[in-house]
Amino acid sequence: MAAELSTDTAVVRALKGIRMPQKQRNRELALLVFALIINGAAVALVQLGATGILDPKFLIYCGGPAALAVALHILLRLRAPQADPFVLPVATLLTGLGIAMIYRIDVHFGAHGWAAYSTRQLAWLLIALVGAILVVFFLKNYRVLFRYTYISGLVGLVLLVLPIVPGLGTNANADVWVSLGIFSFQPGELAKIALAIFFAGYLVRTRESLASTGTRLLGFTFPRAREFGPLLVIWLVSMGIIVMQRDLGTGLLLFGMFVSMLYVATGKTGWVLIGVVLAASGAFLASRVLPYVGARFQNWLDPFNPDTIDGDSMQMVSGLFGLAQGGLAGTGLGQGRPWLTPVAQSDYIIPSLGEELGLIGLFAILALYMVFTSRGLRIGLTGQDDFGKLLATGLAVTIALQVFIMVGGVTRLIPLTGLATPFLAAGGSSLVANWIIVAILLRISDAVRTRPRAVIG
Repeated sequence: MAAELSTDTAVVRALKGIRMPQKQRNRELALLVFALIINGAAVALVQLGATGILDPKFLIYCGGPAALAVALHILLRLRAPQADPFVLPVATLLTGLGIAMIYRIDVHFGAHGWAAYSTRQLAWLLIALVGAILVVFFLKNYRVLFRYTYISGLVGLVLLVLPIVPGLGTNANADVWVSLGIFSFQPGELAKIALAIFFAGYLVRTRESLASTGTRLLGFTFPRAREFGPLLVIWLVSMGIIVMQRDLGTGLLLFGMFVSMLYVATGKTGWVLIGVVLAASGAFLASRVLPYVGARFQNWLDPFNPDTIDGDSMQMVSGLFGLAQGGLAGTGLGQGRPWLTPVAQSDYIIPSLGEELGLIGLFAILALYMVFTSRGLRIGLTGQDDFGKLLATGLAVTIALQVFIMVGGVTRLIPLTGLATPFLAAGGSSLVANWIIVAILLRISDAVRTRPRAVIG
């Protein structure tokens, strides 16, 4: 009798194991179809609002990325059936809304073909989705990345310094672009993935010494001087990025990512407090020593200064007026004037969306980011090994930090930096990097549910 009950229990568990992945993928398919419908409707509303007619040509162009998104879903059914069902639809919806707004600005300026930002964004999206498909297909076991911890760190550093190599950098506000003749890209966007892998692998190897020692002070455990070294090195690297490349955003992003992963690895609040103090002191010193950082702080503190309102702070003021114009419900897609703000399709795409979708629409977009980040953190917290836990957490926090830095900058919560809003803003490098993050999170989430817990390190 006991043997029969044991057999029945095993059969029930096996059937649940078969049904559960199918249920996950069906949920993902329903959400993905819903996201694609919303994206198509957004483009159609832009056309009707801006021109009064419906032109199916651009909607046809959007069919290519939509087909690749469905292809990625089918691949997940075959190769990663237990992957998280929310990550892909949320990323697809955010990307589609970004393309709709970029297209809306192109419509106003009459940009067509390759001269239009939206056309180039669609082309980069195709490359990004192909990259995500390749990562899901070939990265069968994400633990293999642990073997390349230090190689990833070296690759990340090389990518960071590429823009200051003579002959490669471009003449821009910040030395973050590399020109290869036919196109330019931001190597820092790919560097954040390589450095996330390095940070995860390094912290797995050193977490015991970082977590087991320290001095108690005011209820917090602070590390000893010898364990303080890695944090100081990353802080100096971040300051080097700010000084040599005039890129405040990337410096803050990398330092914030390392501190958050350090906290997850050790559980010590002291690390976070030290990180906040170092970041604040670094920003203060940079604002006093570096003119361009000082100008950003001045525009943040007093954007309506008569001496700068027609110059350096004009972009911020225009964005604030655009958000105010949108109000609670927005002017409607295609019926606002987001083009009045410089680079409204990239740095200031949040105010552009806020003007036409209103505060309600912005809250919905921020909620999507919260869902994406929470799923990434959930993947990390339920990770089967320390490396996967830290890597998933680091990648999720990277997206969250970028959103905070950009949304905080355009709303005057913090000084404005030059990062791209993930998935939304025009920029091929950012789009490719963020979709690779999507693919890695999907791979880790599938492994969390299909393999027994393991320890690496």
